[in-house]
Amino acid sequence: MRVVFHGKNAATFHEGLSGRLNIDAELICLPDDVTEEHDRQAYSQADVIVATRLSGEDPLPLDAKLFQVAGAGIDAIDRARLPDTATLCNCYGHDVPIAEYVLGALLNAQIPYSQADRQLRRGDWTFQSGNQFHGELNGRTLGILGFGHIGKAIARVVSPLGMTVHAANRSPVNDPLVKATFSLDELQDFYRGIDDLVVALPQAPATEGLVSDAAFDALPAHARVINVGRGGVVDAMSLYRALSQKRIAGAVIDTWYRYPNADNPHPLPSDQPFHELDNVLMTPHMSGWTRGTIERRKDAIAENISRLAYGLDLFNVIP
Repeated sequence: MRVVFHGKNAATFHEGLSGRLNIDAELICLPDDVTEEHDRQAYSQADVIVATRLSGEDPLPLDAKLFQVAGAGIDAIDRARLPDTATLCNCYGHDVPIAEYVLGALLNAQIPYSQADRQLRRGDWTFQSGNQFHGELNGRTLGILGFGHIGKAIARVVSPLGMTVHAANRSPVNDPLVKATFSLDELQDFYRGIDDLVVALPQAPATEGLVSDAAFDALPAHARVINVGRGGVVDAMSLYRALSQKRIAGAVIDTWYRYPNADNPHPLPSDQPFHELDNVLMTPHMSGWTRGTIERRKDAIAENISRLAYGLDLFNVIP
């Protein structure tokens, strides 16, 4: 079996994968830009392609039986280029660190670690017990928009700390950790009943720009928005207006509207000047990228390759 890892991201999963397979397989790493003829031939003749994208710039995966996305998002996959013989699958494993990232963002908003540190270094004891309160998560209501693997992991992390969880999702939610559930047609009621919002939805035609002015009008003024789903789910201009006008307290943004490319390797992540705001914490799409994520995804990728070889049902098939 010939397995091609297409691009720098996918190549991350190459090392150690052969030891997870119980079949004979040829593993080939190709660059992001497949321009050499022998590389294009290897791509077209692969039985399995492990990748994060499939676009018009890539060769056609003519012989692929499995197109294994090396992550959860499939928005960069042009499914029209897949042959009828290929099954499209994704994988997860990033829910654990993303839930921890969200917890850290929530705690950072309530406990002024950095401010207290800066002040004490000047001999300023403002935050000493008895002088000034800081917040706590206990008793707050967290709204999770998108209750898949990530949303469920977030609920498991925050619930033991006394947070109440509300969830809004495209399909019905039945989870004992969720106190109230809403459909995507009930978002205004969902927003009004929460203290903080986590966006964990994938980007699709039905979700693009879903969180816009109506959301920021409904959220309480003390709310913070944490986006670990996809940038385009939250309308950039609406979010910038809400933050700059202090209609919400703040935002933590990890998924963006513009990313580095060969022509512009160091772009600002949006047309909107979020970097000028003091109530935004900006991170470069890093929340799920840990060694643990890589190892869990290697296990999932190897399992699907082995299952393909033995004619078994594949995991995480995208219909």
